[in-house]
Amino acid sequence: MRFRFLFYFVFLTTLASAQKYATRSGKTSFIGSEETFEQIKAVNNVSTSIIDSSSGDIAILLFISAFDFEISLMQEHFNENYMDSSKYPKATFSGNIQNFSFKKLSDSQKEHKIRGVLTIRGIEKEITISCHLKKIKKGLSLKTNFNVLASDFEIKIPKVVRNKISQEINITAEYDLIDKL
Repeated sequence: MRFRFLFYFVFLTTLASAQKYATRSGKTSFIGSEETFEQIKAVNNVSTSIIDSSSGDIAILLFISAFDFEISLMQEHFNENYMDSSKYPKATFSGNIQNFSFKKLSDSQKEHKIRGVLTIRGIEKEITISCHLKKIKKGLSLKTNFNVLASDFEIKIPKVVRNKISQEINITAEYDLIDKL
């Protein structure tokens, strides 16, 4: 009985002290074209992210089919030919913000490194990226910009369009996360 009480006390104390910040309206975008051709770019405005302020752990989830393109044919090709979004409907990232301290954040941006695993098309890739964090009115703001290789996630680019589609995809993410407790 004492053990059970102690377990619940420790569990609830840990849960209460772990403040989480989250969003379901984060903006993730990418550019995947060579400069000389029509720009291949898309935006996903329903990316979900959560950060545990006590540990710096971060998780991100986005649905591939939620990327919006200006040209509908590009969107169709992206989902059907390159990302196979019916088979691999989501991309995820799970990691940790290095040397994170919520108490040390201010209203001016500070650069941090994030280490974690990016999963696209069911393929996991360990990455380290830079991000900028700052406090905002009800939580914190995270912004990052990094590149990934299409080949790392077995995204095959046909020879016919190889000179139009870049092997290196530039990804930008902007998330304003608010207190969830």
